[in-house]
Amino acid sequence: MNKTELIAALAEHAELPKTVVAKVIDAALDVIPLAVAAGDPVALIGFGTFKTVDREARTGRNPNTGADIEIPASRAPKFVPGTAFKDLVNQSRSQALTTAS
Repeated sequence: MNKTELIAALAEHAELPKTVVAKVIDAALDVIPLAVAAGDPVALIGFGTFKTVDREARTGRNPNTGADIEIPASRAPKFVPGTAFKDLVNQSRSQALTTAS
């Protein structure tokens, strides 16, 4: 599902005009990364949490030469799905597997 399809599905589900839903989605996609970049987790109960994680410096390997390289410490965004989200995905997978058999 791409952004246009998401907007259409949400508009139909919420019985709202697509233009309103598009503005809300655009605003959320602007605000969530800004909050996470500032170090504030964004927790959506039942869906999941967007947060930052600190990665320590480590030694890696250049795949072309095999030489050791130092990978510097960094911060990265991370999404942790909520329990309800994980349960739904696992339930859907289980149903798909039993249907395919």
